[in-house]
Amino acid sequence: MGLSVDRIRRLEDNMARALVGKPEAIRLAVIGLLARGHLLIEDVPGVGKTTLAAALARSIGGAFQRIQFTSDMLPSDILGVTVYQSDRGDFVFKPGPLFSNVVLADEINRTTPKTQSSLLEAMNEAQVSLDHSTYPLPRPFMVLATQNPLEYEGTHALPESQLDRFLLRIRIGYPGAADEKAILRGGGAAAPEALSPVLEAADVLELQEQADRVRAEESVLDYLMALVSATRTSPHLRLGVSPRGALALLRAARARALTDGRDFLVPDDLKALAVPALAHRVLLRGTPGAQTDAEAVVTALRDGVPVPR
Repeated sequence: MGLSVDRIRRLEDNMARALVGKPEAIRLAVIGLLARGHLLIEDVPGVGKTTLAAALARSIGGAFQRIQFTSDMLPSDILGVTVYQSDRGDFVFKPGPLFSNVVLADEINRTTPKTQSSLLEAMNEAQVSLDHSTYPLPRPFMVLATQNPLEYEGTHALPESQLDRFLLRIRIGYPGAADEKAILRGGGAAAPEALSPVLEAADVLELQEQADRVRAEESVLDYLMALVSATRTSPHLRLGVSPRGALALLRAARARALTDGRDFLVPDDLKALAVPALAHRVLLRGTPGAQTDAEAVVTALRDGVPVPR
């Protein structure tokens, strides 16, 4: 366990060279990686969404692709195409940029819902189906998507089915005054492309397997079920957390325990991740509200569920 924690700390420290003063956002990104999940980073432009995603990608071994989503992008631009090669007399699949270990989907909500939905199978099953054939994606595989708030011009809301494929949704926020001043001086942060890998793909796969083995006692599972049940019975929500959402929170909590050097879960693992793991999976009653409204409801529900002793 000590060796695993050392690897995780090296990864976080390397990412912190590019994203200054945001250890919580970095920790959540690493948790998403160790839990075999995908990360949605939502915030206003210019606070470091792309930097966080690129820093994580550059810090681990394996192939990395950045896709800039635009309104005219087609699914084939992401997944790839099948073309006829006359010299072979057959159709050959040409994989798209999605066939990488880490994919940065930049400004994912600037493309159309059709193109957004083309990612569903890849994010859920780590494979792509085209022309009656199925192509596995590399391992590890992770999508880090950034999006601007929906009130910004030229954005399209992600469908609920795709939101549910993201393990965590996080925000970065503005840096503190001291950190921002250091950035302005020019000596506070390294460019993500200047980072060298501190882990290899095999290291990531090993850490993911260790996270899967983190133990969950019955009392902790009961607490998880109480959290999920609270979202299903809340008068403020018309759609609560699904069983897939409950499993997502459990996976993320196991990864958090591993980052703390534990091979067992504690209730605080679930409590700390309830909002980033669950808030984007619920629907408010009445007029749909902002992201912060859903977060406020989930926060209140979380704080109202007794923590087992």
